[in-house]
Amino acid sequence: MRHNYLNNTPLEEAKEAYLSCLRQDGFLYKTETIPSAEASGRILSQAVYAHICSPHYNASAMDGIAVKASHTYGASEAEPITLSAEQYTVVDTGDPLPDDADAVIMVEDVTELNEGRVKIFSAVHPWQNVRQVGEDICMGDMIAPSFTEVTPSLCGAFLAGGVLQVQVISRPVVGIIPTGDEIVSPKADPQKGEIIEFNSTIFSSMLSGWNAESRVYDIIKDKKDLLRQQIKAACDECDAVLVLAGSSAGRDDYTSTIISELGEVVFHGIAAKPGKPTVLGKVGETPVIGLPGYPVSAIVIMDEIVRDVVSLYYASEPKPYPTVKATVGKRIVSSLKYREYVRVSLGKVKGQLTAVPLNRGAGVITSFTKADGILVVPQDSEGFEAGEEAEVRLLRSLEEIEKSLIITGSHDPLLDELSDMIRKNGCGFSVTSSHVGSMGAITALKNGQAHLGCIHLLDTQDGSYNESYVKKYFPEGGVKLIKGVGRVQGLMVKKGNPLGIKSFRDITKGRYVNRQLGSGTRILCDYLIGKNGMDKNEIDGYRNEEFTHTAVAALIAAGNADCGLGIYSAAKMYDLDFIEICIEEYDFLIDEDAYGTQEVQAFLKVFESEKFRERLSQMGGYNFG
Repeated sequence: MRHNYLNNTPLEEAKEAYLSCLRQDGFLYKTETIPSAEASGRILSQAVYAHICSPHYNASAMDGIAVKASHTYGASEAEPITLSAEQYTVVDTGDPLPDDADAVIMVEDVTELNEGRVKIFSAVHPWQNVRQVGEDICMGDMIAPSFTEVTPSLCGAFLAGGVLQVQVISRPVVGIIPTGDEIVSPKADPQKGEIIEFNSTIFSSMLSGWNAESRVYDIIKDKKDLLRQQIKAACDECDAVLVLAGSSAGRDDYTSTIISELGEVVFHGIAAKPGKPTVLGKVGETPVIGLPGYPVSAIVIMDEIVRDVVSLYYASEPKPYPTVKATVGKRIVSSLKYREYVRVSLGKVKGQLTAVPLNRGAGVITSFTKADGILVVPQDSEGFEAGEEAEVRLLRSLEEIEKSLIITGSHDPLLDELSDMIRKNGCGFSVTSSHVGSMGAITALKNGQAHLGCIHLLDTQDGSYNESYVKKYFPEGGVKLIKGVGRVQGLMVKKGNPLGIKSFRDITKGRYVNRQLGSGTRILCDYLIGKNGMDKNEIDGYRNEEFTHTAVAALIAAGNADCGLGIYSAAKMYDLDFIEICIEEYDFLIDEDAYGTQEVQAFLKVFESEKFRERLSQMGGYNFG
């Protein structure tokens, strides 16, 4: 097959052609023999047959007395029968049945008399309360067919059938080669320009879940000869090889070239977003896949292609992911050029399952840690409108998702603390929060997409907070406004305040970082601009928007900006100086139907607890009215 650099081949087409190419090489699984007791989770390479019967002797199924059934005939409550000591044997559960006995009477149905005699009040039939030879397994029975995944109970069945060892498919070994001059092993204090290598940790865990082993090699710098040498060695030592990064079109991206020199590049460039610069190749009979450097892109390709390659080693198809139908909560726009994988949070509000898209950046790994599912936009689709139904691939169980308390609106670190305390209290549900600003909270509550919204909306006419917005947007009710906390808003500046910023007017002295449109902090910013007679166009960075207080603080601490409006607790977290502007009301807007639920009441109970108030005092910048 001719290699064209960075094509845009549809994902399914590329995958099927690549897997077909690998199968043509006589893709065969390897086998090994392991102890039956250690086989749970492994895949049998051949059928397992019992070597012995289970039980392999006639065994008492009860505590009681072993008897010959014919000696008990005629016994009844009205006419009990007395057995002499020579006519029975005392047995416990599991004991071998005496040769002259064929039944067991339970001990609770026996009355002891003198001289070893016993009285019985009912007859038993032959083999009653007896586990006969082969009751469970007979010698020669097939306990499990080939390609069965071994469960804990199967391990027990093997041993019961006298099978001490079984033949299983060897776990394929997948080599992982991290690359890049800027990549470093994990450490607590990376220097400027160093990127911590964590992709191999993610992929090793994914491979383990697919019954494959991983072998992570040392980080290879962007030297073509070094990478070529490592890929060649890994192909000799592993069943498949993943090369992390170096698959795109940069000056140090050698993966595609090296694979073509050592073997064959089948595809380079897939119509998947994220994931386009993937390389699918082979060296000899060993699959070699060049993964994109961005973690989200690589995770998508791991799920969509690498998982299928691993399944080839088990002569099987990967298990399909569970899916659900959900209503799209926010418009999703997509290009016609790619099949796009959108991470979404899922929540059930008013009986409807809603999917809300998360950050779509290829490098935002937390979009996966926070995601409940993946919504796939077909390649020839422009996306989904809000309110449309779409299929979502689940990353968490539906039961867990349906037990979640969905919180949206204004960001504040106190939400993370509340969530943590709820989990520690064993409330039986989780908290899912998204930071869309105070007006985003109102929109979500109106559209039935959240149980609870966090707001701090300033009424620029009278200086009050929140109440006028609730009256305006919920004239017929349907929500409850619960008082939250007073929190200090102000300007965050670098330690030592090098620009000498003393008031809001001084933000023109440096680079400003703003909050997103619709957030309460943005409304406050625009109010202060108007109050001070300032021109937005004269503020350097006015259109530089972030979605959280901590994101604003992080940019100032890093030197990307000089000041920004935010809350005191975020400034304290990043050791920034702080110029107080006002104390605002940060309140909770709760859907009336959700107010009485266990989840909302547990949330309010934790919020009102003394322990939580102590935590807020430690964070600083909050007060309770």
